[in-house]
Amino acid sequence: MDTYKRIQDAIDYVEEHLQEEMNITDIASRAHFSAFHFQRLFQAISGFSVQEYIRKRRLSEAALALKQTSDNVLEIAVTYQYQSQEALTRAFEKQFGITPGRYRKENHSLPYLAKMDFLAFRQTIKGEIMMNKPTITTLDDIRIIGRRFRTSLQDEQHFKDIPGFYYEFGRNQDYLRIPNKAAEDMSYGIACEFEDDGGFSFVIGEAVHHVPDELSEGFISLVLPGGKYAEFKVTGDADLVQNTRRYIYGTWLPQSNYERGEGPDFEVTDVRGSRFPEAMRVSIYIPIL
Repeated sequence: MDTYKRIQDAIDYVEEHLQEEMNITDIASRAHFSAFHFQRLFQAISGFSVQEYIRKRRLSEAALALKQTSDNVLEIAVTYQYQSQEALTRAFEKQFGITPGRYRKENHSLPYLAKMDFLAFRQTIKGEIMMNKPTITTLDDIRIIGRRFRTSLQDEQHFKDIPGFYYEFGRNQDYLRIPNKAAEDMSYGIACEFEDDGGFSFVIGEAVHHVPDELSEGFISLVLPGGKYAEFKVTGDADLVQNTRRYIYGTWLPQSNYERGEGPDFEVTDVRGSRFPEAMRVSIYIPIL
């Protein structure tokens, strides 16, 4: 089924339940995606998170109710899943810069968020937006030793965190504590252990020939599963690497004939061949079916 149609089915479900409690697992199931992958696709395509969409839609509908009904502010707050009039007032003022009471009394135009139409949105996406097309490749299992960090998709926190993870890994010279290296000067960054709330682990390490019985304190081992991957080569600064990830999930994957496979995606940085942070040489690998 078309990716945009699947996401639109989830949007339709959200719209039907704006006045009820919802959880991300139920929403994602309408699109036949895992909760984590649905959030990643939605954010990459739309530019904001699922939770942000729900919040803005509820506040937009609450604003319409203030003008079109005689319900008091508390009734509207409860209808749109706010626990109190004060909670709605804080959220409303933060979103629109005006309190609900003042908005009801005065004539103001607010930037409502209308229901998203992903099927129409698809028509606005043009071409390859100057990104390299991937190479489809098959990899064998890769054994990794590295350090685990935690981050989240929410508010694109991972884009802020991951450069710091690499800096910490290098500052502490953690790469010197990895034995049995299989590829000198090739650093792996692996996104894995995905959670429904958008949290995930990011492991930085290197490929090894074999894993010893004991690892240095704070290190873990994992296996990148062999299989079919889309490989995207990136040469440029850290922003280009991040924008390539947005492109992969926001444009390429939805428009391709592939589904994302199970398991982690990862990036491999040619440390020796890179100049940080302005001229990095990175390959990004996404498991596909």
